[in-house]
Amino acid sequence: MQKAKILIVEDELIVALDIKSTLESLGFQVTHIATNYQEALQNASQNKPDVLLSDINLKESKNGIQIAKDIQRFGYIPVVYLTAFCDEETINEAVKTNPIGYITKPFKREDLKSNILLAYYKLQKRKESKKTLTCKALGCGFCFDMQTKLLYFEGVPIRLSIKEKELLSILIEAKGQIVTLQSLEHLIWPQAPVADSTLRTLIYRLRAKLDYKLIETIPSIGCKINILS
Repeated sequence: MQKAKILIVEDELIVALDIKSTLESLGFQVTHIATNYQEALQNASQNKPDVLLSDINLKESKNGIQIAKDIQRFGYIPVVYLTAFCDEETINEAVKTNPIGYITKPFKREDLKSNILLAYYKLQKRKESKKTLTCKALGCGFCFDMQTKLLYFEGVPIRLSIKEKELLSILIEAKGQIVTLQSLEHLIWPQAPVADSTLRTLIYRLRAKLDYKLIETIPSIGCKINILS
């Protein structure tokens, strides 16, 4: 399994280094230790952590709960709180951010591990669910994500060039209808015409990556995709 990348927010250096050492000994990767709101958001925007592990009470005005709320602007990042405060008011405020876990200090190694693993699992399941919603099953084990323009074979990504992605998208959107060579040329190279051999080579390369099973060529006319799912 890929290492979960953790952003730590903790303004007590000795505590932060202890957390970092524990996480790394458990096999996780710590992307950064942030001590305040601004530093946390800046690092999240640059490194996109998998999990936010944050203290709640920081020395500045914006606390860990505010960080947990605002960090979601960079995409879903599951939150685990690690704090010495467990009063009802703090917990009620923290719950509004839908955290995965709430660990009280001093923390136990096992609690830290289980909460981080749970948060990372939630993130991966969310990604898989999102991919399923946008992924078009083509048959023969192939699937094309119309949003990200990524092709998969039995879950493994298949590298496509930009033009190959454009060609496959056009054929899928045509829903099995023949797309003429003239239309393909106009759609893929709208700015300037290309040699016939350029388009033929593009079609050949894409057919090869799909094991020639899904794209059917009609000589001198065009091609279409036969979705077998």
